[in-house]
Amino acid sequence: MKKKLAIILSSLLLLSACSSASTGDLNAQEFQAKTQEAGVITLDVRTPGEFMEGHLVNAINIDVENPSFASEIAKLDKSATYAVYCRSGRRSANAISTMKDAGFTNMFNLNAGVQEWAQAGLPLVTN
Repeated sequence: MKKKLAIILSSLLLLSACSSASTGDLNAQEFQAKTQEAGVITLDVRTPGEFMEGHLVNAINIDVENPSFASEIAKLDKSATYAVYCRSGRRSANAISTMKDAGFTNMFNLNAGVQEWAQAGLPLVTN
């Protein structure tokens, strides 16, 4: 019985280690580099008002706290790579968790959010 349990646990660990999911927290400079990679989609999960105050170049805005978040992300390509950010990193971490549950596999979080981005002197687009 113990042998079977050990085999099952080993198999589960191996499967989880071989997962193609790629997620992680990045600092501002790493996040900037990620957003410049071909095919990466920059996703701002703050409110539309926050987005209008200043956002990253080419970012799309889907408010994670809006009840329509799940239906909005359902329209996105689950196999694409997403660079996700908010003000401080909390909402983007929540968004990534929701996206992972929805089947997305490649997501990166701006660890301390747009606050860190601005403190690093990186550019924001204002409308």
